[in-house]
Amino acid sequence: MNFFAVFRKEMMEQWRTYRVLIVAAVLVVFGMTSPLLAKFMPELFKAIPGVPAGLLESMPAPTVADAIGQYVKNMNQFGILLALFVAMGMVVQEKEHGTAAFFLTRPVSRETFVLAKFASLAVIFLASVSIAAIGCWYYTYVLFEPLPWGPFLAMNGLMLVAFLVYMALSLLGSTLARSQGIAVGLAVVALIVISVLGALPSIGEYSPARLFSWGAGMLLGGTGTAWPALGISLGIIVAALVVACLVFRRQEI
Repeated sequence: MNFFAVFRKEMMEQWRTYRVLIVAAVLVVFGMTSPLLAKFMPELFKAIPGVPAGLLESMPAPTVADAIGQYVKNMNQFGILLALFVAMGMVVQEKEHGTAAFFLTRPVSRETFVLAKFASLAVIFLASVSIAAIGCWYYTYVLFEPLPWGPFLAMNGLMLVAFLVYMALSLLGSTLARSQGIAVGLAVVALIVISVLGALPSIGEYSPARLFSWGAGMLLGGTGTAWPALGISLGIIVAALVVACLVFRRQEI
Protein backbone atom coordinates (compact mmCIF):
# COMPACT_ATOMS: atom_id res chain seq x y z
CA MET A 1 0.00 0.00 0.00
CA ASN A 2 1.43 3.41 -0.93
CA PHE A 3 1.44 6.52 1.19
CA PHE A 4 -1.71 8.01 -0.29
CA ALA A 5 -3.72 4.87 0.36
CA VAL A 6 -2.69 4.92 4.02
CA PHE A 7 -3.33 8.67 4.15
CA ARG A 8 -6.91 8.14 2.91
CA LYS A 9 -7.38 5.49 5.57
CA GLU A 10 -6.17 7.93 8.23
CA MET A 11 -8.48 10.70 7.02
CA MET A 12 -11.45 8.34 7.24
CA GLU A 13 -10.33 7.38 10.75
CA GLN A 14 -10.11 11.04 11.78
CA TRP A 15 -13.67 11.53 10.57
CA ARG A 16 -15.03 8.45 12.33
CA THR A 17 -13.43 9.44 15.64
CA TYR A 18 -14.74 13.03 15.33
CA ARG A 19 -11.24 14.52 15.46
CA VAL A 20 -12.06 16.52 12.33
CA LEU A 21 -15.21 17.98 13.87
CA ILE A 22 -13.57 18.72 17.23
CA VAL A 23 -10.59 20.57 15.77
CA ALA A 24 -12.68 22.45 13.22
CA ALA A 25 -15.38 23.42 15.70
CA VAL A 26 -13.00 24.76 18.35
CA LEU A 27 -10.72 26.72 16.01
CA VAL A 28 -13.50 28.08 13.83
CA VAL A 29 -15.62 29.21 16.77
CA PHE A 30 -12.76 31.03 18.48
CA GLY A 31 -11.50 32.42 15.18
CA MET A 32 -14.86 33.91 14.27
CA THR A 33 -15.76 35.17 17.73
CA SER A 34 -12.43 36.87 18.52
CA PRO A 35 -13.28 40.16 16.72
CA LEU A 36 -16.74 40.06 18.30
CA LEU A 37 -15.28 39.71 21.79
CA ALA A 38 -12.87 42.56 21.17
CA LYS A 39 -15.61 44.82 19.84
CA PHE A 40 -18.25 44.17 22.46
CA MET A 41 -16.12 43.59 25.57
CA PRO A 42 -16.81 47.13 26.87
CA GLU A 43 -20.54 46.51 26.44
CA LEU A 44 -20.23 43.25 28.37
CA PHE A 45 -18.52 45.08 31.23
CA LYS A 46 -21.33 47.64 31.30
CA ALA A 47 -23.85 44.83 31.72
CA ILE A 48 -22.09 43.56 34.87
CA PRO A 49 -23.73 45.00 38.00
CA GLY A 50 -21.46 46.88 40.39
CA VAL A 51 -18.69 47.78 37.95
CA PRO A 52 -17.40 51.28 38.86
CA ALA A 53 -18.39 53.94 36.34
CA GLY A 54 -14.86 55.34 36.36
CA LEU A 55 -13.48 52.00 35.21
CA LEU A 56 -15.89 51.86 32.31
CA GLU A 57 -15.08 55.43 31.27
CA SER A 58 -11.35 54.73 31.34
CA MET A 59 -11.64 51.76 28.98
CA PRO A 60 -10.34 52.74 25.53
CA ALA A 61 -12.46 52.16 22.47
CA PRO A 62 -11.70 48.78 20.87
CA THR A 63 -9.47 48.83 17.79
CA VAL A 64 -8.40 46.39 15.11
CA ALA A 65 -5.30 45.66 17.23
CA ASP A 66 -7.60 44.36 19.97
CA ALA A 67 -9.34 42.07 17.48
CA ILE A 68 -6.04 40.64 16.24
CA GLY A 69 -4.70 40.31 19.78
CA GLN A 70 -7.80 38.40 20.85
CA TYR A 71 -7.57 36.14 17.78
CA VAL A 72 -3.90 35.32 18.32
CA LYS A 73 -4.46 34.72 22.04
CA ASN A 74 -7.36 32.32 21.45
CA MET A 75 -5.63 30.43 18.68
CA ASN A 76 -2.45 30.20 20.74
CA GLN A 77 -4.19 28.71 23.75
CA PHE A 78 -6.70 26.37 22.16
CA GLY A 79 -4.77 25.48 19.01
CA ILE A 80 -1.75 24.27 20.97
CA LEU A 81 -3.89 22.21 23.34
CA LEU A 82 -5.70 20.64 20.40
CA ALA A 83 -2.44 19.87 18.61
CA LEU A 84 -1.07 18.13 21.68
CA PHE A 85 -4.08 16.16 22.81
CA VAL A 86 -5.43 15.16 19.40
CA ALA A 87 -2.08 13.69 18.36
CA MET A 88 -1.07 12.05 21.62
CA GLY A 89 -3.16 8.89 21.11
CA MET A 90 -2.62 8.41 17.40
CA VAL A 91 0.00 5.65 17.64
CA VAL A 92 -0.24 4.35 21.19
CA GLN A 93 -3.95 3.55 20.91
CA GLU A 94 -3.33 1.37 17.87
CA LYS A 95 -0.49 -0.38 19.70
CA GLU A 96 -2.69 -0.99 22.75
CA HIS A 97 -5.64 -2.31 20.73
CA GLY A 98 -3.50 -4.45 18.42
CA THR A 99 -4.68 -2.72 15.25
CA ALA A 100 -1.15 -1.50 14.50
CA ALA A 101 0.20 -5.07 14.42
CA PHE A 102 -2.67 -6.16 12.19
CA PHE A 103 -2.26 -3.23 9.80
CA LEU A 104 1.51 -3.65 9.54
CA THR A 105 1.11 -7.24 8.32
CA ARG A 106 0.15 -5.63 5.03
CA PRO A 107 2.77 -4.13 2.69
CA VAL A 108 3.00 -0.89 4.67
CA SER A 109 6.27 0.47 6.02
CA ARG A 110 6.35 1.73 9.56
CA GLU A 111 7.56 5.12 8.33
CA THR A 112 4.46 5.39 6.14
CA PHE A 113 2.30 4.42 9.12
CA VAL A 114 3.66 7.29 11.23
CA LEU A 115 3.95 9.95 8.53
CA ALA A 116 0.44 9.35 7.21
CA LYS A 117 -0.94 10.03 10.68
CA PHE A 118 0.97 13.30 10.91
CA ALA A 119 -0.09 14.31 7.39
CA SER A 120 -3.77 13.68 8.12
CA LEU A 121 -3.66 15.84 11.23
CA ALA A 122 -1.74 18.54 9.36
CA VAL A 123 -4.45 18.67 6.69
CA ILE A 124 -7.16 18.89 9.34
CA PHE A 125 -5.40 21.79 11.06
CA LEU A 126 -4.72 23.51 7.74
CA ALA A 127 -8.38 23.39 6.78
CA SER A 128 -9.57 24.44 10.25
CA VAL A 129 -7.14 27.34 10.53
CA SER A 130 -8.10 28.49 7.03
CA ILE A 131 -11.81 28.59 7.88
CA ALA A 132 -11.09 30.28 11.21
CA ALA A 133 -8.95 32.88 9.43
CA ILE A 134 -11.70 33.63 6.91
CA GLY A 135 -14.19 34.11 9.74
CA CYS A 136 -11.81 36.36 11.66
CA TRP A 137 -11.03 38.44 8.57
CA TYR A 138 -14.71 38.88 7.72
CA TYR A 139 -15.84 39.98 11.18
CA THR A 140 -12.82 42.26 11.56
CA TYR A 141 -13.77 43.84 8.22
CA VAL A 142 -17.38 44.32 9.33
CA LEU A 143 -16.63 45.60 12.84
CA PHE A 144 -13.35 47.46 12.34
CA GLU A 145 -11.56 47.66 8.99
CA PRO A 146 -10.28 45.30 6.27
CA LEU A 147 -7.02 43.56 6.98
CA PRO A 148 -4.24 43.26 4.37
CA TRP A 149 -4.41 39.72 3.02
CA GLY A 150 -0.68 39.14 2.64
CA PRO A 151 0.38 39.76 6.27
CA PHE A 152 -2.83 38.14 7.52
CA LEU A 153 -2.14 34.92 5.61
CA ALA A 154 1.49 34.99 6.77
CA MET A 155 0.36 35.32 10.40
CA ASN A 156 -1.93 32.31 10.08
CA GLY A 157 0.79 30.34 8.33
CA LEU A 158 3.17 31.00 11.20
CA MET A 159 0.54 29.90 13.71
CA LEU A 160 0.02 26.70 11.73
CA VAL A 161 3.76 25.98 11.87
CA ALA A 162 3.66 26.40 15.66
CA PHE A 163 0.75 23.96 15.88
CA LEU A 164 2.69 21.44 13.79
CA VAL A 165 5.60 21.65 16.23
CA TYR A 166 3.43 20.59 19.15
CA MET A 167 1.69 18.00 16.99
CA ALA A 168 4.98 16.41 15.92
CA LEU A 169 6.24 16.30 19.51
CA SER A 170 2.98 14.78 20.72
CA LEU A 171 3.11 12.17 17.96
CA LEU A 172 6.67 11.35 19.00
CA GLY A 173 5.49 10.89 22.58
CA SER A 174 2.67 8.64 21.36
CA THR A 175 5.24 6.54 19.50
CA LEU A 176 7.52 6.27 22.52
CA ALA A 177 4.74 5.47 25.00
CA ARG A 178 3.36 2.04 25.75
CA SER A 179 0.10 3.28 27.26
CA GLN A 180 -2.31 6.16 26.83
CA GLY A 181 -1.49 7.49 30.30
CA ILE A 182 2.21 7.78 29.51
CA ALA A 183 1.37 9.52 26.22
CA VAL A 184 -0.70 12.09 28.10
CA GLY A 185 2.14 12.68 30.53
CA LEU A 186 4.66 13.17 27.71
CA ALA A 187 2.33 15.66 25.99
CA VAL A 188 1.97 17.67 29.20
CA VAL A 189 5.74 17.61 29.75
CA ALA A 190 6.32 18.88 26.20
CA LEU A 191 3.89 21.74 26.79
CA ILE A 192 5.51 22.70 30.10
CA VAL A 193 9.08 22.52 28.77
CA ILE A 194 8.36 24.66 25.71
CA SER A 195 6.42 27.17 27.82
CA VAL A 196 9.22 27.48 30.38
CA LEU A 197 11.92 27.80 27.73
CA GLY A 198 9.84 30.36 25.84
CA ALA A 199 9.60 32.50 28.97
CA LEU A 200 13.39 32.75 29.28
CA PRO A 201 14.66 35.99 27.69
CA SER A 202 17.70 34.40 26.09
CA ILE A 203 15.77 31.46 24.62
CA GLY A 204 12.31 32.90 24.02
CA GLU A 205 13.33 34.49 20.72
CA TYR A 206 13.95 31.00 19.33
CA SER A 207 10.81 29.38 20.73
CA PRO A 208 7.84 28.34 18.54
CA ALA A 209 5.72 30.67 20.69
CA ARG A 210 7.61 33.57 19.13
CA LEU A 211 5.85 32.84 15.83
CA PHE A 212 2.55 34.11 17.24
CA SER A 213 3.90 37.50 18.25
CA TRP A 214 5.87 37.81 15.00
CA GLY A 215 2.75 37.17 12.94
CA ALA A 216 0.68 39.68 14.90
CA GLY A 217 3.41 42.29 14.69
CA MET A 218 3.75 41.73 10.95
CA LEU A 219 0.03 42.34 10.47
CA LEU A 220 -0.10 45.42 12.70
CA GLY A 221 2.92 47.14 11.16
CA GLY A 222 5.72 45.88 13.38
CA THR A 223 9.25 45.64 12.04
CA GLY A 224 10.64 42.78 14.15
CA THR A 225 11.28 39.35 12.65
CA ALA A 226 11.81 35.88 14.07
CA TRP A 227 13.42 33.86 11.31
CA PRO A 228 15.52 31.82 13.77
CA ALA A 229 12.34 30.77 15.60
CA LEU A 230 10.79 29.69 12.29
CA GLY A 231 13.90 27.72 11.31
CA ILE A 232 14.11 26.02 14.70
CA SER A 233 10.39 25.21 14.60
CA LEU A 234 10.71 23.54 11.21
CA GLY A 235 13.79 21.69 12.47
CA ILE A 236 11.88 20.42 15.51
CA ILE A 237 9.09 19.10 13.26
CA VAL A 238 11.51 17.22 11.03
CA ALA A 239 13.59 15.90 13.94
CA ALA A 240 10.53 14.71 15.89
CA LEU A 241 9.16 12.85 12.86
CA VAL A 242 12.52 11.27 12.05
CA VAL A 243 12.98 10.08 15.63
CA ALA A 244 9.39 8.79 15.76
CA CYS A 245 9.96 6.77 12.59
CA LEU A 246 13.26 5.37 13.85
CA VAL A 247 11.80 4.42 17.23
CA PHE A 248 8.69 2.85 15.73
CA ARG A 249 10.79 0.85 13.27
CA ARG A 250 12.61 -0.85 16.16
CA GLN A 251 9.62 -1.43 18.42
CA GLU A 252 7.99 -4.78 18.89
CA ILE A 253 4.31 -4.34 18.14
